[in-house]
Amino acid sequence: MSLGVLNNISAIYAQNSLSQTQNSLSKTLQQLSSGSRINSGADDAAGLAVADGLSANATALAQSSRNANDAIGLLQTADGALAQVTTLLTRAVTLAAQASNGTLTSSQVSSANQEFQNILTQINNIGASTNFNGNSVFSSTAKTFTVSDGTSSGTVSYVDTVGNLSKASIGTSAVVAATSASVSLTTPTASAAGTASTTTLTLGGSTHTVSGTLALKVGSGSSHSITVASGTTMTALAAQINADSTFTTAGISASLNSTTGVLTISGPATASSDLDATGTTLSDTTPGSSGGGVDFTATSIATLTSSSAQSVLTNLGQAISDVAYQRGTLGANINQLTSAQQVAAAEQTNLTAAEDSIRATDYAQAASNLAKFQVLSQTGISALAQANSAQQAVLKLLQ
Repeated sequence: MSLGVLNNISAIYAQNSLSQTQNSLSKTLQQLSSGSRINSGADDAAGLAVADGLSANATALAQSSRNANDAIGLLQTADGALAQVTTLLTRAVTLAAQASNGTLTSSQVSSANQEFQNILTQINNIGASTNFNGNSVFSSTAKTFTVSDGTSSGTVSYVDTVGNLSKASIGTSAVVAATSASVSLTTPTASAAGTASTTTLTLGGSTHTVSGTLALKVGSGSSHSITVASGTTMTALAAQINADSTFTTAGISASLNSTTGVLTISGPATASSDLDATGTTLSDTTPGSSGGGVDFTATSIATLTSSSAQSVLTNLGQAISDVAYQRGTLGANINQLTSAQQVAAAEQTNLTAAEDSIRATDYAQAASNLAKFQVLSQTGISALAQANSAQQAVLKLLQ
């Protein structure tokens, strides 16, 4: 290797190594001081993306846990109010039982009725004034409570309806869903000259509705069908048949006996014009119940008298049962939300731990790196100093 002073290659090597060591030392000191292994995207781009995502999920779950607790508080408020309603109804039972006793005078029954009216008024007040965070608790409007980890797939909504509470609606009962069963037209009668072929349809009740497909033809003619929408009444079905131009052209008509509820479909009054209902598939739908509670505004039970006492007692018993059902429903919803809150809290803890394992500084490793880079820094400075002094030997040749 020749001697030269134009470039000090050894010093450049030493300087580059020292610069890399200083950068590593600076990063290690940053990790030690911040407690975080990732302080910029350059430290670990993929790790940063995962850690930030986990942090967002954990934050959403923390708020969701509080949301669930608030929802539980609202439902517990309703349950507590209903407990007092049960107490009031129990007192009303005592009053109704007293009023039903023939030994009481009219003024004594009137006094019992006064307290009975006060009880109904107080129940009405409880329903109107009970609120949670400024929102009315007793309402037929469903309330939606959300638990989420911040993603669409991790979001669960819980829809709960506390129900109304007033003199006209004390407690709630189980909602009975509408049910459907197939129903058929009767076998068409034979036609003759001057006599129309007929078939009839009868549903199971006056409030029932019909739906499905009605297919009819006359004699050897083509079958024609109409779609009967869900919820169609018998009156509406008769009107739909009579408004269909194809049926009208074929001489088919319908009439409803409002007294018996029987729908009669008639063909033309000509020979060989028998009706054919092949292809007809109709369903008879029984309406469900709304699940509303006892109404104490009805004339027969609005006032407690000797004659109405037994009816009032019966309705009070039903009201107590309906309130118990309502509280049971609220209790089930509270348990469900409690479970959701516990799951959200556990998931938040686990996600936070996962984020910490990615983001947090490993102090044992960082302390070892600190010692290593401090030594390398010192040796790098010494090596650079030696590289700078090595070219001084050239001066010896020039003396």
